[in-house]
Amino acid sequence: MKAVNKHARIITAATKVFAKKGFFNARISDIAKEAKVADGTIYLYFNNKYDILISVFEGEIGKLIAQAEKILAKENDPQKMLELFATNHLKAMKKNKNLAEVIQVELRQTNKTVKDYRNTTFTQYTDIIGHIIREGQKAGIFNDKIQPDLAKRAFFGALDEISRIWNISLETHYTVDETASQVLHLFLNGLLQPVRAENI
Repeated sequence: MKAVNKHARIITAATKVFAKKGFFNARISDIAKEAKVADGTIYLYFNNKYDILISVFEGEIGKLIAQAEKILAKENDPQKMLELFATNHLKAMKKNKNLAEVIQVELRQTNKTVKDYRNTTFTQYTDIIGHIIREGQKAGIFNDKIQPDLAKRAFFGALDEISRIWNISLETHYTVDETASQVLHLFLNGLLQPVRAENI
């Protein structure tokens, strides 16, 4: 149990240090100090900084995947499913701003280790959006000319940018539910005014 707790403490500390200093500027000693463990203890659990970073992604994004799948299993309406995904993601990012910062910056690294992770495990998360869109297309609800693989990136990109803004500005007067609703409305309906009844 102590080993599990220490591992979790290191992950939490690393997330905070990476968010504050950036991955490249962060040192193992910084993480150890934040976790209140000896420097050498870090190496009992991790090989290097990249190993820690991937462990942060694996653990935290793994939780997001599990949460999303659990919530979405109770819903069949594709539009509602997109809203639930957006709300769950934004709540998680607002609750853990350090994680939001790490995802926003460090997941975009060109390092092969991070790229491989991004192209495999992280894709499982955004694939949830793609699956919802495909189901909506099958049901005749969503436009079948839309490419799900492009749409999922656009949708996640909007959520990702909002998470970044929450981290660096005071634009927090919208609730998570209001924000998710706005993103969904924009995504489904665009910026065009609805066609007025008299013009039909």
